[in-house]
Amino acid sequence: QLQLVESGGGLVQAGGSLRLSCAFSGRLFGSYTMSWFRQGAGKEREFVSGISWTGSDAVYADSVKGRFTISRDNAKNMVYLEMNGLKPEDSAVYYCAADGRELRSGRIPRGDYWGQGTQVTVSS
Repeated sequence: QLQLVESGGGLVQAGGSLRLSCAFSGRLFGSYTMSWFRQGAGKEREFVSGISWTGSDAVYADSVKGRFTISRDNAKNMVYLEMNGLKPEDSAVYYCAADGRELRSGRIPRGDYWGQGTQVTVSS
């Protein structure tokens, strides 16, 4: 079995920063593309960012480019999402996801496994 547990969500004012963490428990963390998705209230789930197996490549949704940074530490089985310049429209439940395929240009990573989500609320 494989488990993902997010943490780091909370309430922050617009313009602030927040760092989300995702802990991976299972086998072969380095063979999963790790991603972050989010789902705002009353909205569809959307892709936020993904990172390749070794962390050598990353992709971002246009809405977060230049503000968010995804990273991973394969020695610790952790993936992170550093969020800066937060906006109210960033408010959502953020989910960590694992995709057994390598990151590939033009393809949004999927969630073969999902975390429980962590709430991020950005106030204006």
